[in-house]
Amino acid sequence: MSRPGIMSRNDTDTKAMADDEPRFLALVQIYTLYERFWHWAQAALIITLLFTGFHLHGSLGYMTFHTAWKVHVIAAVALMILWVFTIFWQFATGNWRHFVPLLEEAKRAPTFGEALRGWLTMVWRIARYYAWGIMRGEQHPYKKRLRRKHNPLQAFAYFALMAFIGPVLWISGLALLGWDFWRGALPLASAETWRGIAAFAHVLGAWLMLLFVVLHGYMATMGKTPLYLIKGMITGLEHVWLTEDELNYLRTFYPDRVVHVEEPARATAGK
Repeated sequence: MSRPGIMSRNDTDTKAMADDEPRFLALVQIYTLYERFWHWAQAALIITLLFTGFHLHGSLGYMTFHTAWKVHVIAAVALMILWVFTIFWQFATGNWRHFVPLLEEAKRAPTFGEALRGWLTMVWRIARYYAWGIMRGEQHPYKKRLRRKHNPLQAFAYFALMAFIGPVLWISGLALLGWDFWRGALPLASAETWRGIAAFAHVLGAWLMLLFVVLHGYMATMGKTPLYLIKGMITGLEHVWLTEDELNYLRTFYPDRVVHVEEPARATAGK
């Protein structure tokens, strides 16, 4: 039987995970082949753009301005094409729900206010854990699940990347790239002003992107071992908590993606 993916809404919204419902800790392939390709291709292109961008601003001198500009434009076009295909894939599979803050909380809470308070509380607990809790041997406050493979802080960061940082870079970059085409439609003074705004927005977006890359790289080392999460994005395998319904669903439709399942009592003891 053909299914779009293990993360689509119809597949995972079978039943809310009640707090007293048994959990199974399972090693599952939660990242599909396309997700892994998207992640690493996007990473390579973003690093290329940052590297050539520093050359365009004169901060680095390993290549000529013309070469840096050419590579920068090619990488930018390739990344935009990748994003177009990925946006289509996200909506076609329902995977986009993993990146929207408050989506799961809004389903569970009776009011939006309670959902927001619950979300902010969890974000604070996760931020506190990454700031100093992890250094004191505390357990991560969020347990990764099939229906929500990104914790609230991760989801917010990825949402900001896709909904703000990316669009700022693409719009300002295209405006600068097409400067010779549209500057004639504006008075010279106005055109220069808009070019300055586009250049400022592009540099701001680039610095925000660099900040995201640095923080993302740092957080990627905070798994069970420094390479655990990185290996997971290569193999697609990670440990997640499953309800009995979810486990049965995976065993029925995707048995090859369930590698190992802990016994319920043992899994509960490991919480």
